[in-house]
Amino acid sequence: MLEKPIKVNEERLWKRLMDMARIGATPAGGCNRQALTDEDRQGRQLFESWCKAASCCIEHDEMGNIFARRAGKEPGRPPILIGSHLDTQPTGGKFDGVYGVLAGLEVVESLNDWSVSTTHPIDIVVWTNEEGARFSPAMIGSGVFVGEFELEYGLSRRAKDGATIGEELQRIGYAGYRPCRRYPIKAAFEAHIEQGPILEDEGVQIGIVTGVQGMRWYDVELRGEPVHAGPTPMISRRDPVRAMHAIVAGLYRLAEQTGTAARVTFGDIRFEPGSRNTVPAKIVLTLDLRHPEEEILSEMECALNEIVAAESTSANVEGAVRKEWASEAIQFDDGCIQAVADSASALDYPAIRIVSGAGHDSVYLSKISPTAMIFVPCRHGVSHNEHESAKKEDLAAGCDVLLNAAVRMARPVV
Repeated sequence: MLEKPIKVNEERLWKRLMDMARIGATPAGGCNRQALTDEDRQGRQLFESWCKAASCCIEHDEMGNIFARRAGKEPGRPPILIGSHLDTQPTGGKFDGVYGVLAGLEVVESLNDWSVSTTHPIDIVVWTNEEGARFSPAMIGSGVFVGEFELEYGLSRRAKDGATIGEELQRIGYAGYRPCRRYPIKAAFEAHIEQGPILEDEGVQIGIVTGVQGMRWYDVELRGEPVHAGPTPMISRRDPVRAMHAIVAGLYRLAEQTGTAARVTFGDIRFEPGSRNTVPAKIVLTLDLRHPEEEILSEMECALNEIVAAESTSANVEGAVRKEWASEAIQFDDGCIQAVADSASALDYPAIRIVSGAGHDSVYLSKISPTAMIFVPCRHGVSHNEHESAKKEDLAAGCDVLLNAAVRMARPVV
């Protein structure tokens, strides 16, 4: 162990965040750097230029995941893995994901600044398509890496514009040759803005993340009969909108009845044929259900199926629920959690233990490696939004904790 905690370069970390934010910058102050777009390529290239300057060795795997390694004194030792993602939502912010990547880079640069050698290597990773905004499902790069998905499945995911992940990786030059599969990892850490209001409300600088709530994605499909809006009486229609209205209301009631930990979100909707004066033939409604307890989440899923069946019958339409993706509730590793807690304490940063309400690549990594996360506050808990905001000093504090937690696990050479 080092005699006392070391700290990162706050100004350098902030400048890097602002430099990256200029790629895909939106008029409202956010970022649109969706997975495998030209903007994503530019962000990846900028990150790699910084890593090369920090003397890291860079590789790409078959899913386009980027690995930048700072060598350890014993190269055969399993690395400490630090990272997140660079892709954003269409109207995303400056910090979601990118903070975790650039915090990893700042850890490496700070170790260089302090002339600290470690026994274990340190790998900074950029995961492909964490957001799931352009390609579904989310967290696909880390999912293939840990074996949750087959490589063929990951490469075949198709965007709304028709392009697949495999095609876009080739187009932007990030279809790597390194196999996309797990390798031994001593510990994995991910720093992130909270994406919720708890730390800000409590006046606490560091969230010691102990786990992530369960989440499930569905497509709710409702089929009716397309008829003219004018001549067809309301009573004669097989209108999927009538069923949709009742289903949405029923699921909001379900969330209220289940308790404050339940989450129900309708994020996208598609009407076919999508004509102003025609009753839709089909509606596809996306649904996101979340809860920290897997058993309760399963009960919510059963209720979802019952509500869709009942309201579809009532409206005389056909209803179906297709599960698109699921991520079970998980608990992080006690040893990694303690490393984060001890580092926050040594740095004298106020901290509390917290469960993440959002999904992260660390969910999948926790299946193959000891893992933990570090949260810092974001203003009003706003995220996936162009007005996403975090304080420079909080971001640096989270990175300080990350640095010292990584050093504890990487065994400094003293």
